[in-house]
Parts: sequence; C-alpha cells; structure tokens
Amino acid sequence: MRTRQPTATLEDQRIPVQAKLAAAWTSFMFLYIYVDYFTLHKPGVIDDLRAGVVFEFDISPALMTAFLALIAIPIFMVVLSMTLPARANRITNLIVASVQVPYAAFNAVGESWSWTYFYGLGVALELIVLALILRSAWTWPRAAPSATMPTMPTSREADRAQQQA
Repeated sequence: MRTRQPTATLEDQRIPVQAKLAAAWTSFMFLYIYVDYFTLHKPGVIDDLRAGVVFEFDISPALMTAFLALIAIPIFMVVLSMTLPARANRITNLIVASVQVPYAAFNAVGESWSWTYFYGLGVALELIVLALILRSAWTWPRAAPSATMPTMPTSREADRAQQQA
C-alpha cells in the first residue's frame, strides 16, 4: 500500500509592477501587430495597398510617418515601464493607456458586419490588456513613509545621542 506523499506548494513570487506593465505592453503590441497582419488576409486589402490606398487614405510619407508615430507609443511603453521612476511610471502608464482605449476602439470603425467577430475580438482583447495596465498602474503599491523617508530624531533622542558620545 502506498502512502500519499505531500506535494510541495508552488511559491507565488511577487512580480514588480514595472515587469507586469512591460509584459502587458508587450502583449498589447502582439495583439496590435497581429490584428494588422491578419487584416492583410482580407480579400481586397493587398489590392488596395498595391493601388496606394490604406483604409480610405492615399499612402504617403505623411501617412506612414503618422502610423509609425502611433505604433511607437506602445513600443516605447515597454521600455519606459521598466526604466521610469515609480511616480513618473505610474502617471505615464495611466495617461498613455487611457489615450489608447479610444484608439483601440477606433480600429473597428467602418468595418463590414461580416468582419465584426474578428475586429470585435481584437478590440476586446486590446481593451482587456489596457484595463490590466490601468489597474496595475492605479493600484501601484505604496511604501510606508517611515520606510522611505529618513526620520528626524526627537530632541530627547538627540540629547541622549549627544550624552553618549
């Protein structure tokens, strides 16, 4: 007869907020890129690109620059989430993620009803990741003031320290 061996419990390590945010922005970028990539498989999209048209806009250096600028924002958020000081990091993530919410929803505007599931799922997944970013930044843990700021000794403690010296 076998006795049941106790199994070791897995340890949940606390993940730094910066790492959570960088991972979330990375996930957001994968969604963003793959939705655009899979869109190329829609009938007529490649033909429009060859004709020099994206969405209703003529392809131009200005349009491509605007697209690059828009995609650069979440790209840089991966790096900024790991490198900015906590206060600036929190504020930056809250602002940028908030601005990305309507932009993510805009990606489904003007699409045909036959593609609703594809774009709806893409937008929903992007919004879930942005909500995770907003929640992580909003609930950023705070350190106790005594742990982060040096305290001034009281006059009695200063007197004792002087007497002992």
